[in-house]
Amino acid sequence: MRTRPAARAGQYAALLAYLVLLAFPLLWLLSTAFKPPRELGSLHPTWIPEDPTLANFRRAFDEQPLLRAAFNSLLAALGAAVIAVAAATPMAYVIARRRTLLARAATGWVVVSQAFPFVLVIIPLFLVLKNLRLIDSLPGLVLVYVVWALPFALWMLTGYVRAVPVELEEAAAIDGAGRLRTLVSVTAPLLAPGIVATALFAFITAWNEFFFALVLLKTPENQTLPVVLTHFIGAEGVADLGPLAAAAFLATLPSLVVFAVIQRRITGGMLTGAVKS
Repeated sequence: MRTRPAARAGQYAALLAYLVLLAFPLLWLLSTAFKPPRELGSLHPTWIPEDPTLANFRRAFDEQPLLRAAFNSLLAALGAAVIAVAAATPMAYVIARRRTLLARAATGWVVVSQAFPFVLVIIPLFLVLKNLRLIDSLPGLVLVYVVWALPFALWMLTGYVRAVPVELEEAAAIDGAGRLRTLVSVTAPLLAPGIVATALFAFITAWNEFFFALVLLKTPENQTLPVVLTHFIGAEGVADLGPLAAAAFLATLPSLVVFAVIQRRITGGMLTGAVKS
């Protein structure tokens, strides 16, 4: 059925409003990052800085160890993404292919575990890490991120595995391939878009995570970028807006760059997999 012009115009208007809603925080953050102190305190703020400056970026790097914090965040995010995907892929395969009561119970537990708030799990995690002597360390933080990302990664990959035709695996079995060989040579290549999307989710979640890093990391040398950003807020709750906006904008760039680079490959891989099916 053809869409009426009025309905089509309404759809485009809703899409435009949604895009504006998403872009507003980032654009305002970018505008604030380039404004001098005089414009930051103005009663009539403008979108485009009248006298743009890079002083906020210089102050941000001078006042806080942003590069070291970014490196810590990168290590934690990459470690969590790789480990979570490596652990979730075979587990998702078993849950998707073994339609047993245990598999259904595991799927239900994965869904329920996503409803647990951070506050509920932080004390048990803290005690476990304390016994393992991993408090105030990046390996301990990576372990926490893996535990937190694994249920959703498992849920995502289970859906991707179920989308792979079983007939392909049956054909591989007829040719003499075992279960492991089938998973590696047949199923895994078709799961590449899903694996990339899941890894991207785990990476962005760990990169932006704040609560666990704040509680578990005390040494300044181990702190991640979201925790260091709070140092731009003074003891009385007054934020140093210029350097804070500059540092926060830089902190959002890795997520945007990673998604921009991988997004086309994800879409292309999904279309290719659909054609092969």
